[in-house]
Amino acid sequence: MELHRFAHRRTPPAPVSPPGQGLTRRQMLLGSLATVGGVAAASALAGCAPAASASGARELAYWHLLSGGDGVTMAGLVDQVNGMGNGYEATQTVLAWGAPYYTKLAMASVGGRSPDVAIMHASRVAGYAPGGLLDPWDLDLLAELGVRESDFLERVWAKGRLEGQQFSIALDSHPFVMMYNLDVAEQAGVLGPDGQLAPIESPEQFLEVARAMQAVTGKHGLSYGYLGDGAQMWRLFYTFYKQHDADFDLSGNTAVVDRDAAVSSLQFIQQLLDGTVATASGDYGTAVSEFMSGESGLFFTGVWELPTAKSSGLAFDAQPIPTLFGTPAAYADSHAFTLPHQSSPDPEQRRASYQFVADLLQNSFGWAEAGHVPGFQPVVQSSEYQALVPQSHYAPAAEILNYDPEAWFTGSGSDFQNYFLETVQDVYLNGSDPAEGFDAFVRRVNVQLAKPNPV
Repeated sequence: MELHRFAHRRTPPAPVSPPGQGLTRRQMLLGSLATVGGVAAASALAGCAPAASASGARELAYWHLLSGGDGVTMAGLVDQVNGMGNGYEATQTVLAWGAPYYTKLAMASVGGRSPDVAIMHASRVAGYAPGGLLDPWDLDLLAELGVRESDFLERVWAKGRLEGQQFSIALDSHPFVMMYNLDVAEQAGVLGPDGQLAPIESPEQFLEVARAMQAVTGKHGLSYGYLGDGAQMWRLFYTFYKQHDADFDLSGNTAVVDRDAAVSSLQFIQQLLDGTVATASGDYGTAVSEFMSGESGLFFTGVWELPTAKSSGLAFDAQPIPTLFGTPAAYADSHAFTLPHQSSPDPEQRRASYQFVADLLQNSFGWAEAGHVPGFQPVVQSSEYQALVPQSHYAPAAEILNYDPEAWFTGSGSDFQNYFLETVQDVYLNGSDPAEGFDAFVRRVNVQLAKPNPV
């Protein structure tokens, strides 16, 4: 395997907004076809593409939910691997982020009209694979093409494994991280001798650093937007909750949780939202604008915001969110390759699909340039990736990532995080009792646990 191939993608990424912001981030199509990077998705929703093109290459139907800057980057990667001459020509269909995408994917699998390859969030696989909507990967064939379990971080690989079979292969992980303004940090005296933010090891120290930065900016020390956004609320809460080494088990009929860890996490978030450290009532767009304009020193966000930060001209760096409660942990999800169920897949068509996925994984340096942490570790370990800043500075967040608690109704684009919004936003916004808010959330989750998986 030649690592110099990782550098051959030169499609410039465009600024993007985070997943979880409804259809504004992800919408390229809502139930219709799209043209991405000059490749028309002409027939995928009607059924699988023809087995071979006039050139002899296998035509592959590839569905994903990546639009905006991610969509531009993915289009460049697909153009790149299509041009490698490995016997396939992948055609992209881009569908609206969230429920529209997952509904159409399920319907396609049930109706026998599924694409050859599809992207899913790793956190959604547990809701799809048990219902027979996904086919397992042949690990021997993947290994033959240069993709092995040892090429992935243990917890990233394990997330795609159910009942002894591998149902997804991670393209990336996209953790919740902390960006910081280098100029503000320097003026606040919180940089270490290496020019990066000095270690922060407790909630009290974090508040001190944020307040020192607020004294520099005159507005806020931290930008964090959550209003009306259950995904943003959950990402920060679950990061701190897991830093308490707390479990959130949804495998039974009722949720098994650590109430004390939840209350402690919510109380600290309330301390952050005091109007000085961070605004008490900001939405995500306001947080982005505030940080990019230099009106705060710190920013809780996802790695998907890297292109926006770079285009702003801001002097910044990024790192995993500091470990404040004892256990290194970060919320994250992964875009992962899946094989939507086909009752009688053609062996040569399947092999071409495997080759396509292997080529994307092995040439995912361009995906790293756009901010995501590649799942395929030979890319991360390459000298080219290690030279990327701030990507190489926040990449360790992938080693401590935590996906949503596993259940049929959890994961990115599901209603699970909306339940958190409905029951806990008043804790964030108005300082309501954290215990009462969390208890209401658990009761709402238990209602779902009492229902069968609809797929």
